[in-house]
Amino acid sequence: MTTQTTSVPYVDLNDGNRIPQLGFGVFQVPAEDTADTVSEALKAGYRLIDTAAAYGNEEGVRDALQASDLARSEVMITTKLANSEHGRDQARAAFRQSLEKLGGDYIDLYLIHWPIPSQDLYLETWETLCALKDEGSVRSIGVSNFQVEHLERIVDATGVVPTVNQIELHPRLQQPELRRYHAEHGIRTEAWSPLGKGQLLGDPAIEKIASGHGRTPAQVVLRWHIQLGNIVIPKSVTPSRIEENFQVFDFELSDQEMHQLAELDRGERTGPDPDTFAG
Repeated sequence: MTTQTTSVPYVDLNDGNRIPQLGFGVFQVPAEDTADTVSEALKAGYRLIDTAAAYGNEEGVRDALQASDLARSEVMITTKLANSEHGRDQARAAFRQSLEKLGGDYIDLYLIHWPIPSQDLYLETWETLCALKDEGSVRSIGVSNFQVEHLERIVDATGVVPTVNQIELHPRLQQPELRRYHAEHGIRTEAWSPLGKGQLLGDPAIEKIASGHGRTPAQVVLRWHIQLGNIVIPKSVTPSRIEENFQVFDFELSDQEMHQLAELDRGERTGPDPDTFAG
């Protein structure tokens, strides 16, 4: 694979930092394959790598970065707190473990992976992330899979607004109310499962738009995310797909095509419901 010269746009976060709008996710990438897979992504031009303690592959991300010729400051690393580690002391210890596995002396973006409302510890956990940021060991903090009521609770209690909320988001689950809340409160929307686990790539409407642009359905869906302003983190272990997913900045969807994609929303999740998921 040749190194790409495509420039990924960055978006500003509410804490003064910024993040690449297109990143690379390593969910379900086997630990033994992670270093090679992330190396391919870095060669393709990705500068945002998204992992999590629960994925069991943080060390592979570290190994790929150390094997590259990139400075640590050139790559933004996101990881997430495991659901079993909510609570003040547990969250702090888990953060230190992730920091050690990832190498270096800071993490760029640290997220609470799921709110797990049945535990009722996400506020205490958020307070711990706020303290870690104040101490300088994490640059930006955010959440994942939080609903409006979860967001309101942590912001009301701490005054600290998450930089991002990483949520399941794709044409069949567009979450307009949650995205509207994010926009009103300066929270960036970050999409996981941005391609709906591939289940919607055979949709006739998407295929027709793709054909009209000489693109793949995946590229059309990723371009839809980009034009909505979402941060997006597609995952693949196939080098050609890793590169293909990166080539979404040299074409544009029309307003009509964006509207056609908006009409595909069915409220269909491929993952758990954050209100009831218990980890």
